[in-house]
Amino acid sequence: MTLIQTVPNPDGEAPPEISAARRTAVLVAMCISLVLVVASVSSLNLALPELAVDLGASSSALTWIADGYTVALAALVLPLGALGDRLGRRNVLLVGTVVFGIAALMASFADSTNAVIICRVIMGVGAAMIMPGTLSTITAVFPADQRPRAVAVWSAFSVAGGVLGLLAAGGLLEAWGWSSTFAATAILAAVSFVAALAFAPNTSDPDHAHVDIPGGVLSAVCIGGLVLGIIEGAEKGWTDTLALTGFGLAAVGLIGFVFWALHAKNPLIDPRLFKLRGFSAGSIGIVVQFLALFGFFYVGLQYLQLMLGYSPLKSAVSLLPIAAVVMPVSSLSPRLVVRFGVKAVMVSGLVLLASGFVVIAQLSESSGYVPFLIGLLVFGTGLAMSSTPATTAIVNSLPPAKQGVASAMNDTTREIGSALGVALLGSMYSSAYADSVDDSLANLPAEGAHAVSESAAAGLEVAGQVGGEAGAQLAHAIRVAFMDGLSTSLVVGAAVVVVGAILVAWLAPRRRDEVIGAEEPDVVSAIATDAHDALADVVAGQ
Repeated sequence: MTLIQTVPNPDGEAPPEISAARRTAVLVAMCISLVLVVASVSSLNLALPELAVDLGASSSALTWIADGYTVALAALVLPLGALGDRLGRRNVLLVGTVVFGIAALMASFADSTNAVIICRVIMGVGAAMIMPGTLSTITAVFPADQRPRAVAVWSAFSVAGGVLGLLAAGGLLEAWGWSSTFAATAILAAVSFVAALAFAPNTSDPDHAHVDIPGGVLSAVCIGGLVLGIIEGAEKGWTDTLALTGFGLAAVGLIGFVFWALHAKNPLIDPRLFKLRGFSAGSIGIVVQFLALFGFFYVGLQYLQLMLGYSPLKSAVSLLPIAAVVMPVSSLSPRLVVRFGVKAVMVSGLVLLASGFVVIAQLSESSGYVPFLIGLLVFGTGLAMSSTPATTAIVNSLPPAKQGVASAMNDTTREIGSALGVALLGSMYSSAYADSVDDSLANLPAEGAHAVSESAAAGLEVAGQVGGEAGAQLAHAIRVAFMDGLSTSLVVGAAVVVVGAILVAWLAPRRRDEVIGAEEPDVVSAIATDAHDALADVVAGQ
């Protein structure tokens, strides 16, 4: 995912044997692989209500189904990208595509939540093998004068993939059900494999690639432990043994990773980079943005389906108006940065993002779509305003020789934010819903009470089976409990975003000229000389 090139062509030109038509084919093949990975993050959210009913999945299990994929992807994308640098990026990408496709196919036949969770984790491992090779292959085969346009196409598909995933999943769910989304993903994986095998060259940089296995393991322990602690703590209590174990693992992983990275010859990423204010501010900004975005997808789509009664396809279409705001505001954002500075624009965007959450948190079960849309547009405006400045702060805080590190950090923080967002907002929703609906379970048989307490979607199915006045009252109580859970999760999300905005306001450079690699020159100099030149190569191709 880095923008640096590691194939041996020092003049920045593509190998002469690759024709223009072949380069176009490579671009298409890599974009198909990218869409395969990105669409699998967003599309599953539409299937959650149906999974809850069909498999009897609890809210906690649904959170793990959604988050197992992103946790594996976030934890492994850096070390597996380095493995691709050493063994060949196409080789690793193809193996990852096979792993991804087989896991998706297995998920389509799964008959339990545990089976789906395991398949999703394996899909995440495959995605971590696929993702790094897409952009690095593109940058390797396109000549310098054509590379920016090719990268722009890749970037566009990295965004469009999420939307395409939602729309495709919506249509499949209406026609065939949740298992069809996994089957279609397996088919797309097969198409992606054939395209990559036929068109993509196998680039590598074995002389400079370094696979930091201890660093990769410690980072995975840190991320996985944190997600485990959040999910289990919200469901069972923050003093629960499993929750405390998760947080303990996260602390051990973080401390161990920092210690190892400070002393290793070729670390996965050097912690001393965070001495740079722009690097730290941008990283925090991106984590917060994607935490909010994917946490919102998790709970917001359930509102559209369960409260408004929208079909999966209509729910996906109902989120599309956000693009009407994101596209123009994203284009305007660089001009705002030039005029007002990174700090002002990024902080303002985060405040708007939190405000959108607060607007939606005020909704009731009878509010309808228009108030939701208003909050969605405010949220989208804030997201678009803060995204570009955050990336700018990271990239411009490092000298040209370290742009590979900047790009890798930009992508890694996105995946970490996505995983934490689903875990945090999903867990807060689950906990608040269960507490709120508890008073309505007294007159239900044990099996029905358990279904209602575990999931709003399953609870509404039970209410329909009860029927009559009792069923209507139960359905109303479930809807009220769902909105309590939604409001709680969004208020918590807004609070996290506000804390992030405060940290960004404290860390980010005040003026535009403070961002362009000029801040803390002694630190930059130290990084340039002893923070290990191979660090950029470790994450090349990511």
